[in-house]
Amino acid sequence: MAAGKCVVLLSGGLDSATAAAVAKSREFSLFALTFVYGQRHDVEVEFARKLANFLRVASHEVINLPDSLFKSSSLIRTSGKEILNYHTDSIPTTYVPARNIVFLSMALAYAETINATHIFIGVNAVDYSGYPDCRPEFIEAFQKVVQMGTKSGIKGNPIIIETPLINLTKGEIIKLGISLGMDYSLTSSCYNPQIDGTPCGVCDSCRIRQKGFSEAGIPDPALHRNYGK
Repeated sequence: MAAGKCVVLLSGGLDSATAAAVAKSREFSLFALTFVYGQRHDVEVEFARKLANFLRVASHEVINLPDSLFKSSSLIRTSGKEILNYHTDSIPTTYVPARNIVFLSMALAYAETINATHIFIGVNAVDYSGYPDCRPEFIEAFQKVVQMGTKSGIKGNPIIIETPLINLTKGEIIKLGISLGMDYSLTSSCYNPQIDGTPCGVCDSCRIRQKGFSEAGIPDPALHRNYGK
């Protein structure tokens, strides 16, 4: 018996792809959301579309947000700021203000609209860049928001925020995805890719991805795809 509907935040990256694969393995019907918000790595949106097709989602919505909301982040193309490859602060310049709060809030509205019972998000607090909205404490707090600020929550049936990867290393995430049949050649992780999608190889996200595939003992299939083809 199918598990019902869930909303999946599908960025086109490795973690969101794996979280979606977990939801699929649990027999949910997937309703994917992808956000365009002025990110330098907007090539990931095309990868999100490929993943949505690969996962055979029931619906895939691409939502455009104004980049002015997040312009203090070096991850935003129009910010004029340089991405620092090796940050020294606990929170790097690529931090996007309140990004997961915004994304989860929109996912929550969508979930209530379509009567979905769960939201899957690929946040990770082990091998990550130090973003505050990727920590278990944040997810616990947002779950309380769901319980207190939604019709479903007040009626005793709050939508559940699922974070299946939050305590896994990147290597463990990759092994999990492989076990679920995920094709990681359909993902893009680089914060500052070339126009054709070729990864820079030196940003935080690239280095964390490289570390993960090395720990998993698996070649990264993204390194062998034909960029620009």
